[in-house]
Amino acid sequence: MLSQKTRYTIRAFQHLADHWGKGQVQLADIAEAQNIPPKFLTVILSEMAREGLLISQRGRDGGYQLALPPIDISYGDLVRLTRGSLALVPCAARNAHEHCKNCLPESECRLRSLMLKVRDDTASILDRITLADPIALEPVFDKEEAAE
Repeated sequence: MLSQKTRYTIRAFQHLADHWGKGQVQLADIAEAQNIPPKFLTVILSEMAREGLLISQRGRDGGYQLALPPIDISYGDLVRLTRGSLALVPCAARNAHEHCKNCLPESECRLRSLMLKVRDDTASILDRITLADPIALEPVFDKEEAAE
């Protein structure tokens, strides 16, 4: 599951990609538009600037902008930089691997094998989709409709 930090990072970068080529975007504008706590966003954007994905400018007219064109930043890049795990079970995580409690040895667990494939396929998809790619909004499911 993606961490809150990863989700905030993706939303902030989507906002910056929408403003590509229009100059600096102020942190307060990103925070308000994306419903991200400003203090947390400050930490995230500072880290991404250190990683070379953002340009930051201080001062009254300062703000943030992407350091690379949106087409050169994949969602996979953002997930990896924020250490968000794509694994659905602990034993399938690359960076935060843990043995599952009350499970078979990993070498005998078919669920783990399946989850490794899910993780790898998810990573492949996220590496192919960039901030420049349009992403259509999906309808929101109503709990009552889902129960029918």
